[in-house]
Formats: sequence, C-alpha cells, structure tokens
Amino acid sequence: MSEVEADPILKILETRRFVWEQHELERWERRGSLPKTEAWKNKYKEPLGIEDDNLDDLPKNWFWASVSQVGFVISGQTPKGIADIAGESGTPWFKVGDMNTDGNELFIHKASTYLTVDQLNSLKLHVQPEGTVIFPKRGGAIATNKKRILFQPSGYDLNTMGVYPVGVEQKYFWYWFQTVDLGVIADGAIVPQINHGDIEPLLIPIAPPEQQKRIVAKIEELFSHIDAGIAALNKAKQLLKQYRQSVLKAAVTGELTKQWREDNNISLEGWQQSSIGEIAVVQTGKTPRRSNPEFWDNGDIPWLTSSATNNAYTHHAEQFVTQAAVDGGLKLFGSGTLLLAMYGEGKTRGQVTEITFQATCNQACAAIIVDEEKASKAYVRLRLLENYEETRKAASGGNQPNLNLSKVRNITLPLPALAEQSVIVSEVENKFDAIDRLANDIGAQLLKAEKINSRF
Repeated sequence: MSEVEADPILKILETRRFVWEQHELERWERRGSLPKTEAWKNKYKEPLGIEDDNLDDLPKNWFWASVSQVGFVISGQTPKGIADIAGESGTPWFKVGDMNTDGNELFIHKASTYLTVDQLNSLKLHVQPEGTVIFPKRGGAIATNKKRILFQPSGYDLNTMGVYPVGVEQKYFWYWFQTVDLGVIADGAIVPQINHGDIEPLLIPIAPPEQQKRIVAKIEELFSHIDAGIAALNKAKQLLKQYRQSVLKAAVTGELTKQWREDNNISLEGWQQSSIGEIAVVQTGKTPRRSNPEFWDNGDIPWLTSSATNNAYTHHAEQFVTQAAVDGGLKLFGSGTLLLAMYGEGKTRGQVTEITFQATCNQACAAIIVDEEKASKAYVRLRLLENYEETRKAASGGNQPNLNLSKVRNITLPLPALAEQSVIVSEVENKFDAIDRLANDIGAQLLKAEKINSRF
C-alpha cells in the first residue's frame, strides 16, 4: 500500500494540488496562451496543517482537517471600472446584495452584472469554480450568516469571500459549513471583517468518502421531512382560517345555537331578517382641509382612517385634529363604535374594527353606532366579519370601487332574540380562543422549522 493510500489526508492534498493546477491552466487558456515551462507550478502554496494536538476523538477512519487542507479560501475582487458594466449575459459577477435576490437562496445564479471573456481579461478578474461557497466578509452583512453556492463559474466582489472544497463531497462541506457562525469568527472592529486567517484554520471532521455520501443523503432525507412538515403546517393554518369563517357562518345562520334552541324550546322561525340601517345609526366623517393649520396644529382629538380597520380593536390614533375641525362639522363617535372601511382595492375595504375611545374619522369609514336595545354590538360585529366578501362585492366604481353609507345600511342582518345573540357571541369567542391557541402553536412550530431550514 502506498503512503498516499495509507494516509487519507495525503490523498486529499494530492487532489488539492491537482485541482489548483487545472484551475491555473484554465486561466492561462482564457488569456489565450499556455505556459512554456513548469515554473508556474512553483506558485502553489501548501495549505495550513493542524497545529492543535488536543482534538476530540472521532469515529474509526475519520480524521480532522483544516479548511485550508480541504479547500481554497478565495477573496473576491472589485476591479476599477466594473461598476460601468451592465451586461445581461456571460459570466456573472456577484455582490453581497445579490444573495438577497429571489431564487438565490441556495444556489446563487442571478446577478446584476455579467461579463464577457474580453471583459474578464481586461479587468484581470478571477473566475471561481462552480460549487464555491461564498459569504459576506466585511460589514454588517456578516451577521446575517448567509452562505450561497455558485451555480456556475463566477466572480464576486471584494466584500465577499469563498471556499472551494476539494477532496471532500461538496454537499458534505456545505452542511458542515452551516454550523460555522460567521459573526463569531469575524474580528471585533467597528466594521467587522473576516480574513483568510479566520477561515483557513477552522477544523472539519472528515468522514470516509462513502460515509460522507450517506451523511449527505440522510441530512437531505431529514430536510425533506421538514419541508413536508412545513407544508402540512401551512395547510393547517389555511384550514384554521376556513374553520374560523365556518364558525362565523354557523353563528349567523343559527347552526351554532341549534342545541341551545332545542334545550330552551325556541324555534329558528323566531329569527328576523333585518339590516344594519334598522338597528344602528350609520354615519361617516371627513378630512379637514390640510392647508388650514387651525384644523391640525396641536390637535388632541383622535382622527382615524380606514387603516384602523386592520386591527380587531383600535386603542389609539396616529393623527389628531383640533376642536376647530370638530366645530367645522366633524362628528365625534364614542367608545364602542364600529368602523367599517368603505374604500380600498386591497383587503381593507369591508374590514371592521371597534374603537375603544372617543374619536372622529375620515370619509373612508362608516361609523356604525348600534342600538343595543335592538341588537348586540358584538353580534353585529360577527355578522360584518362573516359578510366581509359580500360587503366587498357590493362596492361600485371604476378603478377603485367604493362602498357608501346606503350600501352599508343595506347589509342584511339575520337577527335572533338578544338572549340568543349573547349565547352566539359567547360560543364564537370560545371557539375563536381555541383557534387562536392552535394558530399560535402552529406559528411557533413553523418558526422553528423555517429557522432550521434557513440555516441550511
């Protein structure tokens, strides 16, 4: 058995030198020439070995190696004049910001700059091999711990560093490298930086080649389970939304309190068909002239817009008007008023919130003041939530369909007796509490799963 066969690190080092020589020859060919002597081979730098003898034990036939021994650590370049190049084909040249481009989450292939062979040669830009793992080496981007794999031979900027693994499975190196926290190994300068000396001495446990393949396969099998779990959790989230809507539907059709009515000998026929306008006063506000400082300067009266309807309850305002604005015709609405958004092409139109303080509003909101001798405000709110899609469809207009007060007043309201409304509200709140707890649990599980996925 030869020395190389007996010592696996020697085989890796032999492979490392061979890869370097092939890469150098490719650079010569790209410049249109070939070396005339063997002197160029003397430029090869032997990698750093392992200086620490006090290392953890590894499984049989495993061994420790430095990153320098199993790869090439290569800093990027930002040649003068490259900022003026905006080609759309050729060899990509990546900046750190390109790691954030959609589609570049693992294999990075979309760049904002592409270079021809002539441009590469004139700029003396080095092209690194497909499979090189790149990462930020300077500035705040280091803390993101982002790492990407070159999808094809590419260049990258001076704020980027790369490691091209040789002699080991590239995916094996990739998964190990995800355990490296770039923020920890960066220097502590005001502008943090990672240097070759921070990466090259890092120790990686090297498994035998066949075990490396099995380890990669097992990791990817486990991640496929995580992906399936994430898909299932997202589906569960969607089902919860559908269930929430089903609860609202059951609430306003009598299905939710069917057993209650049977227990109390009450018939569904006792329900009446009413409308918002029959059980509530429906008004709106307006926007005082912005050009008149008397309406706005030092105002202390809350003034709400339709954006308030993004929340189930509104506890504070972001804008305020003066008493002069109120005296000029603005209406004040008390705590407990329901605000329904009448404008908006996005999800806003049709949303409803309950305000918990006295306020006025603009013309994009319908203020619904429920007569609680006729209907429970909480029940009316449930009906508006349940009718959201139908309310949106009732809007009219061109590019930006809107509701108006008449359309809001005409929203139908299936109306049971006040006692049953109270039971409905209680039942819905109990079910919504259970849904919210489950949704929070699903959200926490999703966060954990996605955090694991984001690291790899």
